[in-house]
Amino acid sequence: MTRVLIADDHPIVRQGIQKIVDATPDMRVEAEAVDAQQTLDRAGADGIDLVLLDLSMPGADGLDLLKELRRRRPQLPVLVLTMYSEEQFAIRALKAGAGGYLTKDAVPEELVRAIRTVVSGRHYISSTLGDRLATTLVDGGGGAQHERLSDREYQVFRRIAVGRTSREISAELTLSVKTVATYRARVLEKMEMRTNAELVSYAVRNRLAD
Repeated sequence: MTRVLIADDHPIVRQGIQKIVDATPDMRVEAEAVDAQQTLDRAGADGIDLVLLDLSMPGADGLDLLKELRRRRPQLPVLVLTMYSEEQFAIRALKAGAGGYLTKDAVPEELVRAIRTVVSGRHYISSTLGDRLATTLVDGGGGAQHERLSDREYQVFRRIAVGRTSREISAELTLSVKTVATYRARVLEKMEMRTNAELVSYAVRNRLAD
C-alpha cells in the first residue's frame, strides 16, 4: 500500500486528488498539508511513502521547500504536482531532488502512473521534458537564457517579471533589499539585459511570468 501525503493549500484540489488516490486499490491518502511547515512536519512522520507536492505553498518558496524536504528525508520520494508549466520549473525541480514533475491538467490515470513510477525509485517525466533534458545535457546546461540562472536568481527573476518590488521580493524570500538588488544585477548580467522591462518581456515571451 502506497501512503500519500498531499501538500497543497487548495481544499478543492486536495479533495480531487484524494478521490483519485483512494479509488486506486494499492494507494491511500495518509495525510494532508496546507503550508510549508505542515508539509515538513507531516513528511517527517512514519507511514508516508510519497509526498505529492505543489510548488506554490504558503510559508516558503516551492524550490526551497523541495530542497528542505530532500535534506530532511532523502529517501522519501517527492512527486511535484503543480499548475506551473514544465518550462517554468520542471528541470529545476528534478535537479532539486523531485522524482517526477506533473502539471495539474494531467488526467487521473497519468497521476496514478506517475505515483507508481516515483515510488518504485524511477523518475517520471513527459516525453517533451525528456527532450528538453537531453538538450540541456548536450548543451552543457547553456540553453535558454533563464536556465543560466541559479535557483535563487531565478526566484528573483520571476518575481521581477510579475511586477514585485524589491521590498516585496525581500519579504517573500526572506532576503535583505540589498541582497535582492545584488541578485537582480546578476540576473541582468547573466541574461545580457539592462532593464526590468527587458526581463518582463522575456518572461512573457517564454511563458515564465504566470
